[in-house]
Amino acid sequence: MIADEAQHTRGEGVRVLQRKLYRAAKEAPQRQFGVLYDKVYRRDVLEEAWQRVRRNRGSAGVDKQTIEAVEGYGVDRLLDELAAELREKRYHPQPVRRVYIPKPGKPGQQRGLGIPVVRDRVVQAAVKLVIEPVLEADFRSCSYGFRPKRSAHDAIEEIRTWVTWGFRQVIDADLKACFDSLPHDGVIAAVRRRVTDPGILRLIQRWLKAGILEEGAIRSAVAGTPQGGVISPLLANAYLHALDVAWGERAGAKLIRYCDDYVILCRGNPQPWFQRMEKIVHDLGLSLNEEKTRVVDAKDGFDFLGMHFRLRPMRSNPRRLFCYRWPATKAMQSVRQKVRDAVGYDDRYSLDDKIRVLNPILRGWGQYFRIGNAHRHFKKVDSYVYTKLTNFLRRKHKRRGKGHREFPPSFFKKAGLYRLHGTIVRVFRTPPGERGRKAG
Repeated sequence: MIADEAQHTRGEGVRVLQRKLYRAAKEAPQRQFGVLYDKVYRRDVLEEAWQRVRRNRGSAGVDKQTIEAVEGYGVDRLLDELAAELREKRYHPQPVRRVYIPKPGKPGQQRGLGIPVVRDRVVQAAVKLVIEPVLEADFRSCSYGFRPKRSAHDAIEEIRTWVTWGFRQVIDADLKACFDSLPHDGVIAAVRRRVTDPGILRLIQRWLKAGILEEGAIRSAVAGTPQGGVISPLLANAYLHALDVAWGERAGAKLIRYCDDYVILCRGNPQPWFQRMEKIVHDLGLSLNEEKTRVVDAKDGFDFLGMHFRLRPMRSNPRRLFCYRWPATKAMQSVRQKVRDAVGYDDRYSLDDKIRVLNPILRGWGQYFRIGNAHRHFKKVDSYVYTKLTNFLRRKHKRRGKGHREFPPSFFKKAGLYRLHGTIVRVFRTPPGERGRKAG
């Protein structure tokens, strides 16, 4: 209890610091902050940074030191060492370990992730705690990704609203290898516009130039920020803020960006907006993925942030159109794959063990998609889970038949299996007949 109170007190001190920095930056849009480095190695900031790194867990970096190993080494000891290195300006980051993970719904394709060592993650988290409020004061309302008090759900609701209101021509854009293409000088310049402290800029520069360990060899990074680093999403947002500013407030087209993913919703002819967007992206030194970037009518549907959006006649009033959204095909494939992996094809474990692994998967997936029109999709996933568990029990107990009579759905409900059916919320529900546009 005492430790929890102490942790809460330290966290409150960091939040007070962040509020002060945000208000100062908001009240003076032209102000540049030149003295922030000494706040990075404040004890409460480093402790809050450690707690955030610890919650996210993650794999070991090039030094093969895990979170558990750091706890065995001594957290206080580690933070004391980092504070001393930062104070005396002796801190130098280690190279980033590059790993590849499968792309959801794309068999055979992989996405590269950069994993810094735990020590570097803590320092990155500390710097993020200090500079994020300053940069956040300038970020536009069209940006939703990896920002405080903003989420993918907010972006999804914004899209639903504008498409329902008639912005039905959609520029579904995809930046080609955005995190790997960000120019280092441009990233530093984007941060320097508000943060001029040489200590902070030196740390960011070192992280960008730290190098990447891949297949036993270290190569220097000439561009990009490691996708997987704690501070990388903030740096990407800082650089792509120029896209938001250049686009501005347009009456005929709405930009909705989630870090490096974005869509532009248009009224009327989308081609002038597409050409304008191409020029802005080119001026930023980035490029579009021509295979994935397209213009689509919302009536034909499009995917964004795991959701499929489609403009359809309202169920309650077919003369009006409404933007419905539900889990995209890739999202359905992804959760089925996770269920398959969790249940497996062995009979060594008990049903309780299987349910213990399945429930967090289903609960987490359902929490994200429950704001949409996913009633039928939730029932499909529940049915898939039921079939997999029934087959598991048939194999385990060597039973014939399909097992539906011996193992009905109520059997798994009593065993504690989480069900998606019945968990959809209607927080953003539009009253029948309102906000729709006439069909046709």
